[in-house]
Amino acid sequence: MDNVTVPLAIDVDKGLATAFVVLLCLFLLAMALRCARLVLDPYSAIPTSTWEEEPIS
Repeated sequence: MDNVTVPLAIDVDKGLATAFVVLLCLFLLAMALRCARLVLDPYSAIPTSTWEEEPIS
C-alpha cells in the first residue's frame, strides 16, 4: 500500500479575508447592540453632572 500524504495547501489570502470578515461582523454586532441600548434608554448616556437644576422661585 502506498502511504500517500496530501499536502495541506494554506491559502493565506483566503484566511486573511475570512479573519477580516469575522472581525468586521463582530464590530457591526457590537455597534448594533450599542445603538439599540442608546435607543432604548437615551438618557443613560448623558452624565448627570451636566443636568441643570431648575431654579426654585
